[in-house]
Amino acid sequence: MINVKDQVYMALLTVTENVSDNYPRDWKQDLAIQYMEEDNKVVEYTDMKEQKAYCRYRIDIWSGKSTSAASVAVDGAIAALGLKRTQCTDVEDPSGLKHKQMRYEMVIDVKTGQVYHND
Repeated sequence: MINVKDQVYMALLTVTENVSDNYPRDWKQDLAIQYMEEDNKVVEYTDMKEQKAYCRYRIDIWSGKSTSAASVAVDGAIAALGLKRTQCTDVEDPSGLKHKQMRYEMVIDVKTGQVYHND
């Protein structure tokens, strides 16, 4: 297993300081981002060693006004890590806040760090 969660967190901090891997607790700021590692598993295992790992992240963005600018900034920050966006959708939120949900995936070589995509 390879862990890129710290890099995802640092990339999201370039968009806003209100980033958490838990449900956002600070709604005083207009922008809140939650990220979650949904999957992290071996996709290639040879010679009794993990060779490649698959990672999938979900990123939720909340804003009182619009999630458009933040979603573009998130997309740029996360894509720079080698993760490929596989989903981006508006989610109805009972709070009245704008809510955008994005998913990213990658396959990474555990030894070299090379990123592969399932195109």
